[in-house]
Amino acid sequence: MKALVGAALIDGSGGPVVNDSAVLIDEGRIVEAGPRAAVTMPPDVEVIDVAGMTVMPGLIDCHDHLASKGYDLASRWDLNDPISLGHLRTAYVMAETLAAGYTCVRDAGGLDAGFKMAVEEGLYPGPRLVNSVNIISPTGGLSDRRSGSGHSHSHGDPRMPSGVADGPEGVRAKVREMVRVGADVIKFATTGGASSRPGHGPMDVEFTSAEVAALIDEARILGRNTMCHAVGGAGLRVAVEAGAGSIEHGCYLADDPDLIKMMADKGIFLVPTFEVYEFHSTVSAPHMQVRARALREVHIETMHQALAAGVKVVAGTDAGGFVHGDNAREIELLVEKGMSPMQAIQAATGWAAECCGLGSETGTIAAGKYADLLVVDGNPLDNISVLRDQEKLMMVMKGGSAYLDQLPVGQPLPA
Repeated sequence: MKALVGAALIDGSGGPVVNDSAVLIDEGRIVEAGPRAAVTMPPDVEVIDVAGMTVMPGLIDCHDHLASKGYDLASRWDLNDPISLGHLRTAYVMAETLAAGYTCVRDAGGLDAGFKMAVEEGLYPGPRLVNSVNIISPTGGLSDRRSGSGHSHSHGDPRMPSGVADGPEGVRAKVREMVRVGADVIKFATTGGASSRPGHGPMDVEFTSAEVAALIDEARILGRNTMCHAVGGAGLRVAVEAGAGSIEHGCYLADDPDLIKMMADKGIFLVPTFEVYEFHSTVSAPHMQVRARALREVHIETMHQALAAGVKVVAGTDAGGFVHGDNAREIELLVEKGMSPMQAIQAATGWAAECCGLGSETGTIAAGKYADLLVVDGNPLDNISVLRDQEKLMMVMKGGSAYLDQLPVGQPLPA
């Protein structure tokens, strides 16, 4: 049994900071947390002095692509390197992401179930994973991998089935296939996006309402939540009306305010992914830059309208194709776009855990939950950027075990 003692405690619920706190941990879970004077310390507890620091829940990325290496065709199709080298690079990325303070990631496509198995078996370190395996889209959609010359490509790995499905029965079968190969959540697309091929953009529709209804229904039958790539237009409306679990991007929601109210009423989360659009607007192909810049202002307005309506806006980067290990840039961007630092932290902890379906297990510092914790040398409420500073992340704890420990060695405190 151990206790983190003396820090300012941000519990991930959006509630007030608890100064001079104590967090008591046993067998990987939180036993008690609160003001130090109110927490009973057993006589044999290992007391870890974190006075002057901040203790908060481990961070959560609700939309990453841990296996992605780039947006060029060779990277997307894994043409340059042996598959084994790509897998080892992905394993390194998972460890790097955990070291950056991210104890949970919902992967939005491209990661096979074996990586989650490896983490759970203790073969290699990484965040808790909520895995979608691959994106489901129709012929001509996001998962229909074709080069400009018409050549098609699908993964040779049987754990990575094609995401292409057409018609209500076809999408039902595809949901079953994704679940069979280990999908924890079903990812699908109803529009194109900023990174889609020329001629298929953010307002272009993919699935019909009948297909979306069948897909979501089949996912629910199999006990899976859904996350939908939907940027704007009629495809965005189809996803919201059908009751997707979360809307990924949702940039043009502000153009249809009734959809925002519908999301609030249905409990649909919004994952705006500002970080990926920061890259698309600066370093992507020219047509991607144009699309990302065009949606910039309405995207910010969407976030403000969603928060005002009571939609839970959560942090997701979608930036794996550009950069790994800097996931906290999304939290910084949420503040830059108008969230308070406390809201942004909640978006990456308590609300994020709910979005991932893990609200009862992690995301907030509360008795019975996993001891997924971050100790920061600084106050993120005063400077949210401290969460991006690796030198300021003094401890990253997952399930009660410190994966990263940079705390100074001192004399043990009395219990």
